[in-house]
Amino acid sequence: MSQCECELGLKCVRQLCKTVAWHTLSPLFITKRLTMKQYLIGLSFLFVFSSSAYAQIYVCTDANGKKDYRNTGVTKGCKLLDLPSSAVPAPASANKKPTTAKSTASPANFPKVDDSTQKARDSDRKQILIDELKVEEQKLEALKKEYNGGEVERRADERMPAKYVERVNNLKNDIARTEKNIEALKREISNLK
Repeated sequence: MSQCECELGLKCVRQLCKTVAWHTLSPLFITKRLTMKQYLIGLSFLFVFSSSAYAQIYVCTDANGKKDYRNTGVTKGCKLLDLPSSAVPAPASANKKPTTAKSTASPANFPKVDDSTQKARDSDRKQILIDELKVEEQKLEALKKEYNGGEVERRADERMPAKYVERVNNLKNDIARTEKNIEALKREISNLK
């Protein structure tokens, strides 16, 4: 290991890695052509120097309380840093056991809603969905009227054909999205009691 790496630790290794990478890959930036040999040499340098950056790192505190980061902990007052590994932990859902029907039941002290209140809430929800459905249907009607079966009228500000084509495509997309919204609302209303 170099003297720089021993004294300055991780910071020096990163700088060295950047320097080696730049000098190795600089032909790419100058000639815009990189030979396979240069590419492999650059990758091997990057791998070697970046892997040493993930070696054990020690934090050493001297008599004055000044912290120094090193790759060796041979002096007094050095402690090994606990660095996170590069391994990705498994998703939390993989560790959980499947839930049973008993675990989904509400606790005894959980507040209950009487039937009339719940029916009123369901009725309000259904009315809100019906109102949203009416608004979406009106929007679809206006979009189809403007689309005019693909024969969209040109506006004065659409002298360039690209603007006109863009507006026609946006209308098509808006019509498709609104139709999907209407289908979803109808499905939601049919799922209500």
